[in-house]
Parts: sequence; C-alpha cells; structure tokens
Amino acid sequence: MPTGTSPARTAPGRVPVPPPAPGSRSAAAVLAIACAAQFMVILDVSIVNVALPSMRAELHLSGAGQQWIVNAYTLGFAGLLLLGGRMADLIGTRRAFLGGLTVFTLASLAGGFATNGAWLIGARAAQGVGGAVLAPATLTLIMTTFTEPAARTRAMGAWSAVMAAGGAAGAVVGGVLTQYAGWRWVLFVNVPLGAVLLAAALVCVRAGAVREGGLRRLDLPGAVTVTAGLTSLVYGIIASETHGWGSLAVWGPVAAAVVLLAAFVAVEARAAHPLVPLAIFRRRTLATANMVVVAISAAMFSMWFLLSLYLQQALGYSAVRAGLCFLPGSLAIIVASRIATRLLGRTGARPLLLTGLALSTAGFAWLSLVGGHGSYATDVVAPFVLAAFGTGLATMPTTVTATSGTAPGEAGLASGLVNTSRQVGGALGLALLGTIASHTTAARLAAHPGDVRDALAAGYGRGLLVAAVCTAVAALIGLALPRRRPAS
Repeated sequence: MPTGTSPARTAPGRVPVPPPAPGSRSAAAVLAIACAAQFMVILDVSIVNVALPSMRAELHLSGAGQQWIVNAYTLGFAGLLLLGGRMADLIGTRRAFLGGLTVFTLASLAGGFATNGAWLIGARAAQGVGGAVLAPATLTLIMTTFTEPAARTRAMGAWSAVMAAGGAAGAVVGGVLTQYAGWRWVLFVNVPLGAVLLAAALVCVRAGAVREGGLRRLDLPGAVTVTAGLTSLVYGIIASETHGWGSLAVWGPVAAAVVLLAAFVAVEARAAHPLVPLAIFRRRTLATANMVVVAISAAMFSMWFLLSLYLQQALGYSAVRAGLCFLPGSLAIIVASRIATRLLGRTGARPLLLTGLALSTAGFAWLSLVGGHGSYATDVVAPFVLAAFGTGLATMPTTVTATSGTAPGEAGLASGLVNTSRQVGGALGLALLGTIASHTTAARLAAHPGDVRDALAAGYGRGLLVAAVCTAVAALIGLALPRRRPAS
C-alpha cells in the first residue's frame, strides 16, 4: 500500500475496491473529472444569470417567468439532492455520476432549442434533476479517492476553487455568448463539455464499491416525502413574489412542506434502511456546518442574481460588460479558497469561517448602498470583492467540516447533505431576497413613478442588505463549531 494512504474500509454488503493512491495519475484524473463536472454545474447557474434579460425579451416572459428560469433549476436540484446523494451509495458513484451527467447534458441540449417559456423552464428543471445526482457524485468521488486527510483537504480546496472559477467563467462566457451568439448558446455550451466528461469518466473512473441490492434498499417513502417537502417549501416561498406573503398560494405549499418533512422524519425513524439515518445529525460539526452552508448560500446565490440585474437594468450595461464585472469577485473567491486550503491545517475551520463571514457581512452591507445613477467603479467593485473574498475564505473549511469523519457507506449522504443545504439555501435566499427586491422596487415606483433606475437600485440594495443579515446569522451559528485545531 502506498505511503500516506489509509486502508480501504468496506461497508457491509459491499464489494471492496481499493481507492487509487492520492498521488497517482488515476487519482489526479478522478480529481480533474470531478472538478470539471462541478465546474459545469456551477457554470450553468452563473451563465444563465447574465442571459436572463435576453431570454425574457425573446420568449416574452414576465418578471416572475424570468425568475422561474432560475427557480426551476433550483427546485429540481434542491428537491432531489438528498436522494441524488444517496444514489451514489446505493448504486455506486460511477453509475450515479454517469447517469446525472447524461441527464444534465441532454436537458441542456433540449433547453437550447426552446421556443417558449414553458419549454425552457421545463428543460431547466430537468437540468436540476441531473445536477442533483451529478453534484453529490463529484464530492463523493473526491471523498472516496482521497482518504488521507491532507490529500483530501487539498482536493477539496481545488474543488472549492473550481466552484468559484465556474462563477467567474459563467459570467464572462455567458455575456460573450449572449451578446454575440445568442442566449441559446449558454445552454448548448454544456453539450460538448458533457460529452467529453462522459468519455473521460468511462475510461478513468472505477466502478468502485456497490451495495448489494442497493436499489432494493432504497427508502422510497423517505425519498418521496423529503423530495415533495423540499420542493413544496421552495415553491411556496417563490410564489410570494406574485401572490404576496398573506396568500394561500404561499402558505398552502409551506404548510404542506411542514407536514411532508415531519412525515419524512417519522419515516426515517422507523425505516430499516433510511434514506437519511437521523443519527448522523447528532454530529455537532455536521449539523452546524450544514446550517452555515444554508445561510451563506442564501446570500451568495442572491448576490449573483441581484447584481446581474442591477448592472444590466439599472446601469444599462451590456451582457458582456456585466459578465466582465464579475471577474474581480470571482477571482477573489478563488484566491481566498487557496488561502483557506493552506491555513486550515494550522488554524482549524472555526477561525477561518468567522473571519470570512465577518468580511462578507461588511461587504454585503456596503454593497447594499448601490444607487441608480452610480457606477461599477464607485458603487460595486470594492464591496463586491470584499464580500466575495470573505465567502471564499469561509466556504472551503465549512465543506471540509461537514464531510469529515464520514464512513465510506455514508460518503454520498454527507455530500448530498452539503449540496442540499447549498441549493436549498440558494433557493430560499433567491426567493426571499428576490421578493424583497421586487416589493421594494414596486413601492418606490408607486411613490415616484418616473424614477425607474433609482427604484430598481433601491430594490436590489434592500435585497443585498438582507444578504448581509444572512452572513451575520451564519457567523453566529458558526460559533457552535469546536475550537480544536485539526491534527497536522
């Protein structure tokens, strides 16, 4: 066995397959494939944000329809992520990865040919379903390939940096494609990338350990109740934009979500093979880190969305120019992720997390002061970089904390929980902050009908101020993480 690796552990009912050595070429290939797939998933979020105004104009969408292009993806993603993460444990990471990647690629192809809003929104929902299986599989590949702590930390640092790179590339590539080739190419671009990754995964990713009778062990009642519950919760909050917070269209789905998620907990407590063993939440680090991820994601997802609209609709920037404006913040996330990777072994997760969230909170609060007649140089770039750097500093140690100490048979579950927290947080944040921005803009226009740019800026600024509250809450939750420093 190569020096520095730990013996491969085998869960009951699994066929043992030793992971490749962390420094081997096969391990490097697996890391590259996992990071590239995660890049594609994150790219799809940011690349679509820049194209939203063009999609709305060509397909004659309302403001709510425009937001549904983002929300449909998030609903499919967030609703199925727990099941998607568990699939890697039940049918094998390789099968889950290939299946999720295939669905994601085909849905991207279908979305590019959309001729109306319903078609595009349906394709985006299908992308979310594929991503719900694919995203946890990328993290599970890393967790099961890199078993030695230092190697796993470096691999997760690369994975976190790639997420930021996806945001940077998506904003720029989305702007270029939208302006010079048309918005359809922000979806078509996933097709060749997906085909290359499928070919590479077939060659480089081993079949790995597969639970015998995995699908027969699937907790179908648990899968149905948690998927329906999460979807209903996100839908109810999204509906608040068009129906108002006092409407039955909002509180009906929210109430249904509460009932369904309570039923899910009851099912899991009695299931022989639960989808999510409730005992996993007894780990304080896992539970705390996932709550932090929810709050951080609510702020970050909303920031990309609100800033994209502010730059294009309030300041009148073109798609390309708006995309280029995201580069400094995205690069700040990459740099911060690399710094966090180097410091994590010395300081532990807690100091990095709290420092990063303090910087993010200050950045979001500063960013909320944007004006309708301001400029990128004076109103956006400095607070944007500050918020992004702080988030990058906090994200990687939070992911490591949430997935550390996981048994091999629960690697997919831990990955699914992290990604579920990220996507549910993003969905809730986007729905809540987007609604707050819309209502603020509408109220401002009612008071000052001719002041459109200032009304838009006021709405986006109010949403960004709430983002600062989200990261402040994340910092308070992060205080519950243990103070201990990790072993070198």
